[in-house]
Amino acid sequence: MWVLTPINPLKNHQPITSLEHRLVMLELATARNPKFEISNLEINRPGPQYTLETLQLLKDQEPESNLILLLGGDSLRDLPNWREPLEILRICHQVGVMRRPGDRVDLSHLESQLPGISEKIAFIDAPLLEIAAREIRQRIKDGAPYQYYLRPSVFDYIRREKLYL
Repeated sequence: MWVLTPINPLKNHQPITSLEHRLVMLELATARNPKFEISNLEINRPGPQYTLETLQLLKDQEPESNLILLLGGDSLRDLPNWREPLEILRICHQVGVMRRPGDRVDLSHLESQLPGISEKIAFIDAPLLEIAAREIRQRIKDGAPYQYYLRPSVFDYIRREKLYL
């Protein structure tokens, strides 16, 4: 399940593409996989959306489910700054971490901030791109090639809508 958040409380000072554009791009990016579902849980909720509250709502809807929170290495490093990160870890069955090649995570440092996190983390081997989303946005702004990092439908949408220029 993909949960699109209107505004990340930790990044609310950064310019952000409209929710409508991000939703269309997510739909285009996930369209080929019937197992992917896009949730409007955070889209329809007022105020800042926090992962903890979203996980609590999901757990209330499906009490027997084993929630797995998927993060990138950069988000994992920021997890201690999230709202009630220890409660997030308690609710989640596991934290799946997708790392880009060369991405380093200091587990001992994280463990000192969030005791027990090491037992929850599972590093995921998946076909990953060696580029972050912010780097793709910068390439678009700079006029550098970026089409190879995106599904063709998403690339076409970004060009048509003139996003990230």
